[in-house]
Amino acid sequence: MAKASSKKVQSLILLAAVLLLVNNAAAAPAGGFLGSWELISQNAGISAMHTQLLPKTDQIAVFDASVWHISRLQLPQEKRPCFWHHNKLTNQTAEDCWCHSIFYDYNKNAVKALKVQSDTWCSSGGLSADGRLVMLSDGSFLVYGGRDAFSYEYVPVEKESNKAAIAFPFLFETQDFLERPGNPKGRFRLENNLYPFVYLLPDGNVYVFANNRSVVHDPKANKIIREFPQLPGGARSYPATGTSVLLPLYLPRDTYKPVDAEVLICGGSVREGLYLGEEEKRFVNALDDCARMVVTSPNPEWKIEKMPAPRTMADGVLLPNGEVLIINGADLGSGGWHCADKPSLKPMLYRPNAPEGQRFAELAPTDIPRMYHSVANLLPDGKVFVGGSNDNDGYFEFAKFPTELRLEKFTPPYLAPEYAALRPAILEDQSDKAATYGKWVYLRVKSSEPLTINYVQVSIVAPPFVTHGISMNQRMLFLSVIELKNNVAPGVDEVVVAAPPTSALAPPGYYLLSVVNQGIPSHSIWFHLK
Repeated sequence: MAKASSKKVQSLILLAAVLLLVNNAAAAPAGGFLGSWELISQNAGISAMHTQLLPKTDQIAVFDASVWHISRLQLPQEKRPCFWHHNKLTNQTAEDCWCHSIFYDYNKNAVKALKVQSDTWCSSGGLSADGRLVMLSDGSFLVYGGRDAFSYEYVPVEKESNKAAIAFPFLFETQDFLERPGNPKGRFRLENNLYPFVYLLPDGNVYVFANNRSVVHDPKANKIIREFPQLPGGARSYPATGTSVLLPLYLPRDTYKPVDAEVLICGGSVREGLYLGEEEKRFVNALDDCARMVVTSPNPEWKIEKMPAPRTMADGVLLPNGEVLIINGADLGSGGWHCADKPSLKPMLYRPNAPEGQRFAELAPTDIPRMYHSVANLLPDGKVFVGGSNDNDGYFEFAKFPTELRLEKFTPPYLAPEYAALRPAILEDQSDKAATYGKWVYLRVKSSEPLTINYVQVSIVAPPFVTHGISMNQRMLFLSVIELKNNVAPGVDEVVVAAPPTSALAPPGYYLLSVVNQGIPSHSIWFHLK
């Protein structure tokens, strides 16, 4: 996000959802296989600043920023006329005939140009129940924060206007400034509270983390009902830009049991990181820890672990077996234009349920820096789409960190050839691909050996809208396994699971559903919860 931009930096949540912890020992990298990288596009035409995986297609919606009025992909004739805009440098009217959004087919490496009617720079997004872009259980989004927006608001259904934003002083309280006595410019605005981490809790209230503080907020009553211990060590929200996930949780067979929710926050920067990079061109180590807290506990406390390396501007990706991939970013500095250095080329794997001290593994490095404005999205085959990186206010090819147009796929360790015998395959045409709340879901699964009920799980992952190190609406549930029937056909087992009982646990919409055998996930199918 540019310092001069007036665009809101918004954090978006899908009301009525929470994730439940999966009790599954994740597989360690096999035979030294630390993952692999594949370049899938040399030039996508635009730099991927915002991305959303689209249901029932092989496409990702990709957006950059139209404020620059330039990209590397021209609008095709069928998308014209072009846009006219006022060029402040020349004080003249100019024509913008460039694409600022595409649908990218990640299997065919095909680009479909889109025409964007507004500027999507530093925007928010998500999927509605029917899979369209732009939800709460009532059809609206809940939006927290933004630059000079110390408030939250409901975004209503299509063709309705927003009501007035509701004041939320917590966001005003969590902003940072650096005092500069005697400096004619006055104090320096650090912020460190943009793109707050926002998660719905099992009781319907909302967990909000900004800077180094967090609260439980009742948005209906506009009341803070709980405040948590501060997270020490530095700032975590933009521009410090740590990354966060609500750890995957599982749904018990007994739906009356209380459900806990645990938050993970990794990396970030020292409080004054933006100032040091922007004003002094000095880049200090990013934060090198991950902190987790059970936010539904009666006695919550942060438990802090050291990462193998420092990290700012990372993306946290929930993988279908419950592991967390920490990918992209830098070792030094913070978010913001030219405020970071030393690209973090090695992804990190975090295994939440491994013994403490054995949870992290560094993986195979890429050779493409993914700095400011990078993205990562889980794909149905279990690989991870990686794109973006633009440390420049515009499109620049010869900067230290050029505007990046290349796209990659990362293959996690669970796709190692050594695990092929364990990997199940869902027979999609013989399995339920939709269900209503509380109903049983029948899945036919092919495997080389019969599955065992103690080692099989079924996960569903909501695909997030990704930008600026935050994955909006990313959530994951492990469904309760009701029954396992072996050999219902030669080499085929049937797994019966229960759909989430209420929309308070998982909102209606499309999920990536995977059968996981001993930590090894199948290729996902699209599952519609409604």
